[in-house]
Amino acid sequence: MAALLLRHAGRHCLRSHLSPWLCIRNAVPLGTTAKEEMERFWNKNTGSDRPVSPHITIYSWSLPMVMSICHRGTGMALSGGVSLFGVSALLLPGNFESYLEFVKSLSLGPALIYTAKFALVFPLMYHTWNGIRHLMWDLGKGLKTAQLYQSGVAILVLTVLSSAGLAAM
Repeated sequence: MAALLLRHAGRHCLRSHLSPWLCIRNAVPLGTTAKEEMERFWNKNTGSDRPVSPHITIYSWSLPMVMSICHRGTGMALSGGVSLFGVSALLLPGNFESYLEFVKSLSLGPALIYTAKFALVFPLMYHTWNGIRHLMWDLGKGLKTAQLYQSGVAILVLTVLSSAGLAAM
């Protein structure tokens, strides 16, 4: 209510035919400060012994829920990885080929190299396939509960197969 009155008074202040003294006279002070409102909110809610809603512990874990959390996590990890790679390319001495030669000189076994490549490409493939799934949801397709689980399993299978294929290159 007070915000509406202040907006109304502010509109009058913008009109050029009103004097500034008239604008100050029309201003309405707020009843409480933000600090008082915050204290009142926390006093009421901490005394009720209720969890902040919705709390993660009240939900049973499901495949779509876990996949949503992992989609956000892989997005943050990929963003951080690309940023770290870019900053390291700017700050570290040498070029990419010198670091590639260094890795080759370590004489790591093919199983370890394949595992490392799989670990690097898995988040990218998961985020890509799950992003396509989200685009389909934006079109209104696959939103029924059974379809959510079917597409979730399909995404996991596609992620493993495409990651294995890319790691083998």
